[in-house]
Amino acid sequence: MPDKPAEEPKLIIDEDWKTQVQREKEELKQKLAESDPDAATAQPDGDEFESSADKPTGAADTTNEPVAATTTKAASSSSEKLGAPPPASLMLLVTTLATQAMGAMGLMPDEQGEKLPVNLEFARHFIDMLSVLEEKTTGNLSDDEKVYLTDALHQLRMAFVAVSKNPPAAKQT
Repeated sequence: MPDKPAEEPKLIIDEDWKTQVQREKEELKQKLAESDPDAATAQPDGDEFESSADKPTGAADTTNEPVAATTTKAASSSSEKLGAPPPASLMLLVTTLATQAMGAMGLMPDEQGEKLPVNLEFARHFIDMLSVLEEKTTGNLSDDEKVYLTDALHQLRMAFVAVSKNPPAAKQT
């Protein structure tokens, strides 16, 4: 099969892609230098950027590696502030789902301290998830876990009834 002229642009596109990645690296360095003068003197360790050159190009590859590297840096610095996550446990799972239910009922503030919008459908969903967990773990829980799950479900159901009967006033915008 003779070489088709359509195959030549693939090499040119690949070279253009590498050039674009290099340009984006430089732009990222400049942005970091503008926002954080200390970051301008620090050199990236290479793993964040070099991995993008090794990735094949294709229609499915739509990631922008320098942005992902910035996100990774931000995520790692925020995880340093938060510390290690707690060990996985049933009580943590119950607390997580209960917190989501309380947020959906508008009983918890967001990160800025403002009330979350009430979404009773999602609140019911999280309460139902806890009910399924209770049903599926029957006979397999310690006494403490059983009491914790039962109490959390009771309190959430009571709060759901109260919020359903007397929904909070809509937030004025």
